[in-house]
Amino acid sequence: VQLVESGGGLVQAGDSLRLSCAASGDTFSIISMGWFRQAPLKEREFVAALSWIGGTTYYADSVKGRFTVSRDNAKNTLYLEMNTLKPEDTAVYYCAASFVSDYDFDYWGQGTQVTVSS
Repeated sequence: VQLVESGGGLVQAGDSLRLSCAASGDTFSIISMGWFRQAPLKEREFVAALSWIGGTTYYADSVKGRFTVSRDNAKNTLYLEMNTLKPEDTAVYYCAASFVSDYDFDYWGQGTQVTVSS
């Protein structure tokens, strides 16, 4: 499966942004999809995920209540709606897909930069 993210950019603190991740290829094998991020000099961290089977959503504590993960089945697209953005949300955001479970991601996109200025 191929994943292509879009929607990143430069925003101010308090603004909103929506990321998209378009999946193509063997999308019928997808069990779940998620978002991760990596800030400079930091390890990649989990942000949010959505189970394709039951629609269960998962969020990191740092984004809970501000970010919402959703999908458009017809378009095979995953979204991340980010509200009340903070400078600490600045990172490269990666989309990921799993053929195995809600937690083990096998496929990754190339990433999209999100920069939040104070």
